[in-house]
Amino acid sequence: MGKQMTEMLKGTLEGIVLALLTGNPAYGYEITTLLRAQGFPDIAEGTVYALLVRIEQKGLVDVEKRPSEKGPPRKVYTLNAQGKKELDEFWNTWSFLSERLEELRKGGK
Repeated sequence: MGKQMTEMLKGTLEGIVLALLTGNPAYGYEITTLLRAQGFPDIAEGTVYALLVRIEQKGLVDVEKRPSEKGPPRKVYTLNAQGKKELDEFWNTWSFLSERLEELRKGGK
């Protein structure tokens, strides 16, 4: 991933993860796998786990520990009402920005 992509991803990764969690509770490794399947092959697990800590602290997800066959219990993240609200705001902002950028790309003002 190029430097520009990395910088842009920093500002959008929270929204992307919240979108992945919509109707799809998941644990950290699953989220990393989903991100890679969505076209972000170089995403580091550490980046995802740090983000999960932040969104948990912000109260955007509910967390449940579930037993794992392969070691300690897994923390499963579920988007809650506050997270849905944050995601809606993310999509509104994304739409606004993408419309402005498209106008600029086409030579508009």
